[in-house]
Amino acid sequence: MEKSRDIARLLEIMAALRTPVTGCPWDLEQTFATIAPYTIEEAYEVADAISHGDREDLRDELGDLLLQVVFHARMAEEEGAFDFGGVVEAITGKLIRRHPHVFGDTRDLTPDEVSALWGKIKAEEKREKAARNPDRAALPAATRTLAKVKSGRPALARALELQKAASEVGFDWNDIRAVLDKIVEESGEVTEAVATGKPSRVEDEIGDLFFVMVNLARHAGVDPETALRGANAKFERRFSYVEDGLATRGKAPKEASLAEMDALWTEAKRNEIKTKGA
Repeated sequence: MEKSRDIARLLEIMAALRTPVTGCPWDLEQTFATIAPYTIEEAYEVADAISHGDREDLRDELGDLLLQVVFHARMAEEEGAFDFGGVVEAITGKLIRRHPHVFGDTRDLTPDEVSALWGKIKAEEKREKAARNPDRAALPAATRTLAKVKSGRPALARALELQKAASEVGFDWNDIRAVLDKIVEESGEVTEAVATGKPSRVEDEIGDLFFVMVNLARHAGVDPETALRGANAKFERRFSYVEDGLATRGKAPKEASLAEMDALWTEAKRNEIKTKGA
């Protein structure tokens, strides 16, 4: 197959990858659940390309993100649920429905009026969705405290928004020390889960610990995303120092002992503390 600008070619390639026997073994064993983390990762990489102003990289990353849509659509088609055309039909219908000031008779609206109209249309769509799924909730979605928190947000940001929403109705700790005590409690539960050797339980308890850590950041007035980005940058910076230090000895990380790398890590940390104190 040759590369192409036609979306039909991409759909053909995806179908070939998912064809039993002749397709790709890795692609064939994937499910919606196993692909979902890659979908989130690709969305972040699109945002990263935008932040760096790299248009060529943005083109490539948008292609990777489009592949995720095609992958999910192909698996849904195999189940007989919907296909890529159905995805396109759904989003085109939604855009036309939500823009009556462009595609309908409603004209000459101000930006604020457009925003208000958008909210009204979305609310109506939610009511229709709730009517189609009456058993999903005991309370109407619009009356629920957490209904305003979008389900599609990244987990870290959504945890923060869920906690803020609950706090607004009084479901919150009054003292940051109580949050610290909860962290100790959750850490102990992670230790107990690890001892069981059950991955599902370990995952559950680590999730709880993450959630409480977000709560700690909120009570401390710290944005957890910013804090984690800082920690990531710090790790990258210090690990680069370790690699550079090993390179002067003619070694790569794989050829070094943990003790060697840990000593260089401590050195990097000590140098940063000196620099900050200067």
